[in-house]
Order: sequence, then structure tokens, then C-alpha cells
Amino acid sequence: MSDLGFFALRLAFVVNLLGLGAAIFAGVSRRDEWTEVARRAVLLTGACVAVSIVGLWVAFAGCEFQIRYVAEHSARGMTLPYRLAALWGGQAGSLLLWLFLLCAYSAACVRTSRGTSRRLAPWVYASLLANALFFLVLTNFVTNPFDRLPPSEVPSDGNGLNPLLHHPAMLAHPVMLYLGFVGFAVPFSYGFAALATGELGTAWLRSTRRWTLVPWFFLSIGILLGGRWAYEVLGWGGYWAWDPVENASFMPWLAATAYLHSVMIQEKRDMLKIWNLTLIGLTYCLCLFGTFLTRSGVVQSVHSFTSGGWFGFIFLGYVLVIAAIFFGLLVVRRSALRSPHRLESVVSREASFLINNWIFLGILAVVVWGTLFPVISESITGTRIVIGPAFFNTMTGPLALALLLLTGVGPLIAWRRASLASVRRQFLWPAAFGLTTAAALLGVFGVGLSFFALATWSLGAFVTGTIVQEYWRAIRARMRHGDGALRALATLLQRNQRRYGGYIVHLGVVFLLIGVAGTAFNQELLENVRPGAAVEIADYRLEYLTAKPLPKQHYGGAVARIALFRGETPLGVMTPEKRMYWLEEQPASIPSIHSTLGEDLYVTLTAIEPDGSATVKVHRNPLVNWIWIGGYTFVLGALVILWPHPERTREHDRR
Repeated sequence: MSDLGFFALRLAFVVNLLGLGAAIFAGVSRRDEWTEVARRAVLLTGACVAVSIVGLWVAFAGCEFQIRYVAEHSARGMTLPYRLAALWGGQAGSLLLWLFLLCAYSAACVRTSRGTSRRLAPWVYASLLANALFFLVLTNFVTNPFDRLPPSEVPSDGNGLNPLLHHPAMLAHPVMLYLGFVGFAVPFSYGFAALATGELGTAWLRSTRRWTLVPWFFLSIGILLGGRWAYEVLGWGGYWAWDPVENASFMPWLAATAYLHSVMIQEKRDMLKIWNLTLIGLTYCLCLFGTFLTRSGVVQSVHSFTSGGWFGFIFLGYVLVIAAIFFGLLVVRRSALRSPHRLESVVSREASFLINNWIFLGILAVVVWGTLFPVISESITGTRIVIGPAFFNTMTGPLALALLLLTGVGPLIAWRRASLASVRRQFLWPAAFGLTTAAALLGVFGVGLSFFALATWSLGAFVTGTIVQEYWRAIRARMRHGDGALRALATLLQRNQRRYGGYIVHLGVVFLLIGVAGTAFNQELLENVRPGAAVEIADYRLEYLTAKPLPKQHYGGAVARIALFRGETPLGVMTPEKRMYWLEEQPASIPSIHSTLGEDLYVTLTAIEPDGSATVKVHRNPLVNWIWIGGYTFVLGALVILWPHPERTREHDRR
């Protein structure tokens, strides 16, 4: 089967190359029969790549260690799910996964693009095929996942997967990220087609609405899963470290979120055409740039696939070419993209969305600068200066608060121009809720409460008040027409998914930031304790009982048993582990976590000393679980936005 996968990958390259030629010829000559050839080439390329990735999965399942990539990233002792997930555990397999997902998106696009403009379609196909061609070149001729070892070098067992990746979140986290990264190729291709043909109306915009939401949804899930994995596996007590590869996933998310907000202005007022094309081009270029960072070794990260070399220059060259073509066309078409409409008032929903966009790009600029500063400093001074989390937190914190404020302000302001009376009426109850919350917080915590926590929770209350008010007024209006409350809610979500689903997304962001602001009360303790001794943190008492060895097949180490009490009430026994993986020669600290809605107690075992004592690190993380609650709420809102309604689809098709 692996041989079939190898030849299928070769055939995909040939078919893709011919299809790209047909798409370009169709775009230039406007001959529909050649557009159909390109369309079929997209589907056939996808089928060949699917055969190829199945072939590699079969090789992993069957432990075919004569294939170099299988030997380097799996072992017989791994369970089947992790052997299959090892496909994206290294560079060659992850590139094949990217290619497969790109082909899957492309096939779905051409199957649903029958209503696309005849002039746009060939250039959409050309862009998708050109993107796939680059990854076909890489997987066929640069880093082929089917390369074989010489017979004398075939091992009896493989090297295994990085032990830190043996976690359920890692079965889905990379796939979710790739579904996000790769999916933006479709709206990018529509934007490219619009620029190439000069069809700069709303046709390309309508075609990309859902194609932008879907990858944004997956990318959001991928980022959340990555945070959960870091929290449960890495043993440092946190969930986001502003690591360069974490930032690489965050950068396109920021640009895409800005686009999803600003596109509403173009739909309502026919404004910001240049801006929206800029954002969609920037989003996909940042996806590619993030992939370059992951694989080039330019930045230092525990997530990187390789330590540098000429491969990075190939990928960077591709990113620069894609950006130059897209933004070059944008410059050429800029005069045709200018809108006759202008912003009428700074007190309007358009203005709030525009400010929202600039703040998103301000955060993006901070993240890009902080991520690349070590590279820039090394190239200028010869010394790599690494910027820590304090820089990112200091710079992005005020911007995040401004975004949170606008999240509550935007829905309360009318389009075009808001009157003073309407502003007063709309803001009364949400503002009162926010101010009451601020007063209550100051009453409970006093002036010792940090400004960030006070502002976040007060603004969160203001945004929540806005969302509740918007839902209540809409539901009450429908109830006057005879609907029950639940039916009125269902009708709102069905008839205006983007608006009311978006409010649920905003509520998820509020919950998430509530959890982030809880770090103001974090406590940390590092202690060496003997058996029978105890340490205290807040109102918890942790009594060290004993430690036992971990004589496992693939790793050794120790597990500590620590009795947890709150006051005099026993809560359970915590069992943090310290492991050493023999094959990989890699240590790992596996935390033990006691969770409640209000906080987590997070314990890691640092060492077992020769005298039998244990060194433990204890973190008390208030409100951290609101981050995951916010994530679930966020996903629910996104699903509401994306949920299909057949009756609306048929009505749209008739129009």
C-alpha cells in the first residue's frame, strides 16, 4: 500500500500541473470547456492525494519501518490512535496532511461553485491548484514521506513519537490548526480571482462568507486545544506562553477575525473594499508564514519541526511570491475598488467596527514584532534577544480591554449615524450593570485589586448586559406576535444566525477573559517536604505521604502521593509524576490538578531527593476554568453561525 501511496503522489503532481495549465488557459481564453478540465483536475488531484495519505496511514498501522518517516516517528509499543497521529508528528507527514486538507477544501469548493461567475471560476481553480502544486513539489521531491531506508538500516522498532504528544488533545489539535490554516486558501483564491478578472463587486464576497467562517472556526478550536494540552502536559502551570509557534497560529486568527467584522461594513454600506481584500490576503499569507516559522528554525521553539537549512528559504520564497502577486494585483486594481460612500459619523456602528479592526491589527503588530525581534536583534547585533511574556502581556493587555469595550459598544450603536437619545436609551442598562459590578469588586477587594482584573470583569459585565439586552428585546418583540419565549429564541437563531450567534461568541470571549484576568490572584509555591510533612497555600493543605517508582515499559520515574485538604476537610489524593522516557532520553513532569469552578490547584513533582523527601511546585490558579468554559461557549456560538437551515438555503438559491 505504501508503494501505491508513493505513485499516487507522483500522479497527483502530473495531474495538478496539467490542471493548472488548463485553468490559466481557461481564464485567459474564457473557454468553459477548459474550465471544466481544470475542475476535474482539482477533483482527480484530491483523489490521488487521498490514496497517498491512506497509504502512509497503512504504513504506520502496520509498523513498516523500512519507510524512514514511519521509523522516525512511531514504535510498536504505541497504541493505534497514536501511531496514526504520528503522521503529523514530523515535517514530511505534516506537509502531506496540509496537502490532503488543501485538496479536500478544493474539491468541496469546486463541487459547490456551480453558481460562481464564469470569469471567476477558472482563476479560483488556478489559485487552488497553484497552492497544491507547491506542496506537491515539496512532498514529491524535497521531503518525501515515502522515502525508504537501505535494507541494512531498517530497525526492528521505531524511534517513537515525542512523549509530550501522547495526549488526547494532540490527536486533534494539529488537525484543527491545519483545517484552519489551509481553509483560508479558498477565500484567498476568490479574492485573487476577483483581482485577476476585475470583477470587484460582491460576487466574490458572497462566495467566501462561509468559506472564511469554517477555517476560522477550526483555527479557534485548534488554539484552544493547544492551550489545554500545554496546561495538562507541560507542567508549568500555564496555558499560553507567547511561544513563537503559538503566535504563528494566533497571527492569522487576528487578521481573519478583523476581516469577519469589517466585511459586514462592505455588505451593509459597500465600503472598505480595498481593506477587506487586504485582510483576506494578509490572513492566508500569515498562515503560510506561520508554517514557515514552524519549519525553518528561524525562531526557537519546542514546537519546531526542523532546525533550519535551505528548506526554510524555499518556504519563505513561496510566501513572498504569493504575497507579491496578490498585493501587486491589489495595487493595480485600487482605483476600481474605491467606494463612493464615506464614514458619516464617528458615533456609528461602522466606526466601531473600523476601530475594532485597527485594534486587532495593533495586537497583530505587537505579536509579529515580539516574535521576530530575536531574529532581528541577532541579525543587527549578533546577539539573539528573546522577548518574554511580560512584553506581550503589557502591550496587548490595554488593546484587549479596548476590544472588550467595543464588543459591548458596537451592537448598541446604529448604522450610519446614532442620535444622542438612542445612545442614552441603549447604553443605560448595560452601563449600569458594568458600573455596579465595578463598585461591587472595589467593595470586596478594595484598592488592592489590579486595574486589569477590575477593568476586565467590569467591562465583561457591560458586554454581558449588552448581549442580554439585545436578546431580551428581540425575544420580547416576537412574543408580542404570539411566539413563546423558546420559539422566539429559536426563530432569532434561525433567521439571523450571524448576529445572534455572534453574540454567543462574544459571550465566550467575555468568559475567556474573565479566566485570563484571574491570573491577578495566582499563587505559586516551591517546597521540599518530607513524608508526613505538609505545605499550605491559601486555605489548602497538602500532606506528602509517599512516593512510588514507575516501572513502565517505555519510561521510568516516580509518582508522589499527596493528601489534599481544605481546612480539615479531605478532598482527595493528588498524584503528580516525574518521568524519564528511555528511548527519547526526555524528562517530563505530569501534573496533578484539582479543579473547581472557582480555581485549580495544580501540583507538579520536581524531584525525589535521596533522603526520601520530595520537591513539589504548587500553583493556585483562580478562575482558570472560565477559559475553557469560554472556549466551549465560543464554539457553541460559532456552530450557531454555521448551522445550515435548508429553508433559508432554498430561498437564497431562488434569489
